[in-house]
Amino acid sequence: MQLYALGLNHHTAPLAIRERVAFGSGCLNRALHELADGQAVREAAILSTCNRTELYITGQEPRHAVDWLARFHSLPLGEISPYLYSHPEREAVRHVFRVASGLDSMVLGEPQILGQVKDAARQAEEAGTLGVLLHRLFQNTFAVAKEVRSTTAIGANIVSMAAAAVRLAERIFGQINDLRVLFIGAGEMIELCAAHFAGANPRAIAIANRTEERAQVLAGRFNARAMKIEAIDKALPEFDVVVSCTAAPLPIVGLGMAERAVKARRHRPIVMVDLAVPRDVEPEVGELDDVFLYTVDDLAQLVEAGLESRQQAVIEAEGIIDTRVDGFLHWMQARDAVPVIRTLRQHAEAVREAELERALKLLARGNDPAKALEALSHGITNKLMHGPTHFLNQAEGEHHAEAGELVRRLFDLPDA
Repeated sequence: MQLYALGLNHHTAPLAIRERVAFGSGCLNRALHELADGQAVREAAILSTCNRTELYITGQEPRHAVDWLARFHSLPLGEISPYLYSHPEREAVRHVFRVASGLDSMVLGEPQILGQVKDAARQAEEAGTLGVLLHRLFQNTFAVAKEVRSTTAIGANIVSMAAAAVRLAERIFGQINDLRVLFIGAGEMIELCAAHFAGANPRAIAIANRTEERAQVLAGRFNARAMKIEAIDKALPEFDVVVSCTAAPLPIVGLGMAERAVKARRHRPIVMVDLAVPRDVEPEVGELDDVFLYTVDDLAQLVEAGLESRQQAVIEAEGIIDTRVDGFLHWMQARDAVPVIRTLRQHAEAVREAELERALKLLARGNDPAKALEALSHGITNKLMHGPTHFLNQAEGEHHAEAGELVRRLFDLPDA
């Protein structure tokens, strides 16, 4: 059984492709059960964020999972296959270690991804698709990410997506404290964005969510106004900045809604930051003259500054990861050897029991105890040496030297 990591991310696929293979929280349990069929795929976990959709699986080969991904999203395989990557064993382990440590993120060292990887592991465990191998992989992943963050400067002066959203608004308006900001959604990313904007003291903040109770809870933290998501159409003209990140399968802010808002605002500019995958704001909205629409891919342009100063931290982090990859693979190899070790010990125990029984019979017949012990030791030695001796005698030609070296190493024999 092999370990694989496969999927696509912001390095390999544009947003238009990523949003088509994203998994909403409502369908994740079903998806995990369909993917881990117990035959081609034994264990499975799905990591789906705005920047990546990745499958971590154990099985014989990844082709089944690739076909399933396209089939689950009702997409022709040819549309997504150019953007997919598949990492076997060592590269799979290294990949998930780098992802959780923030080395593969759009924003180098960003901390949110570790929580998202933990959520993916938790959801797989709840679905019953997290077996021994993936469980151990994720536990090692969390330990590696913690070590990277605690012993390197990978997270120093980090520019998060939330901070980048604030910077975008400052680019257009100059100051935040005179702006009205609307957040659509009530998840972790919106909470982070709200915290960053609240720190800049905007004039007003509103939280819109499909479940108004969740909006009220978040609004209470930031002295904000809560509203139902259905109220956005009428309320949109009030706001200078809109930040959206929901799991809705269809856009929430359409072209018509945006046009009405711009008209009502008398063409005062409005900044829209769409952090959702699939997108919450129709792409055509960005073509309006008075709307500045940014997606998660656009925000990447704001986080390039400071990367050079963190390159030494990246080198240190990669060194930690390489060492931990070797450690995990050693565990995997040792785990694969367990059945052989168990069989070997059972064989040795059977030999011991048979020879012991023979010696006890000799003693019961009144034989000399010293001779009985001598026969016992010779019997055990002969039977245990039969296999290696036969192996050496059967080796021919160039394989004879290889067999001799193997047996020498196996029994830690001195050089002849």
